[in-house]
Amino acid sequence: MPEKPIILNRTTIAKSRLFHIESLDIKFSNGELRNYERLARSNPGGAVLIVPMLDVETVLLIREYSAGVHRYEVGLPKGRTDAGESFLEAANRELKEEAGFGARKLHHLSTFSLAPSYLEHTTEIIIAQDLYAEKLPGDEPEELEVIPWKLTNINELLLTGECTEARSIAALFMAMEYLKTL
Repeated sequence: MPEKPIILNRTTIAKSRLFHIESLDIKFSNGELRNYERLARSNPGGAVLIVPMLDVETVLLIREYSAGVHRYEVGLPKGRTDAGESFLEAANRELKEEAGFGARKLHHLSTFSLAPSYLEHTTEIIIAQDLYAEKLPGDEPEELEVIPWKLTNINELLLTGECTEARSIAALFMAMEYLKTL
């Protein structure tokens, strides 16, 4: 493994309510100097994406508006980790807010990055089992539709074109493999 480069200087070049863009002056172990730009982490707690299993065969998906692609998308519940909250606590809270269920059993499957060359952001992937009904008020502008879906029919979901988020797709396939080991 090569020696990690040194960040010599970090400067904010743009910031909005949601985005924080940094310029990084970096020195590599061979002496090369380069400038990189990245979308910095706006939330120090990170984010969670939850695979809620209603039973051993059925995952709960949600349909919600996605401004980035200006359409309704089907995917997994997700959200930010609040200050002082563990990612498992955040996963259970987000599950209650978005799907109307809590989980008695939470398991950390993996940590994902989307575009590690440009984004500092990571997402913790959590599988939620032994669900119970509990609804918390969320921050969504409208009620989210909850869609039970058989894990064995994930390919059919992808063919609908309604589920295109890479994190949700990867997490669903990871959950299928994990559940085979139980």
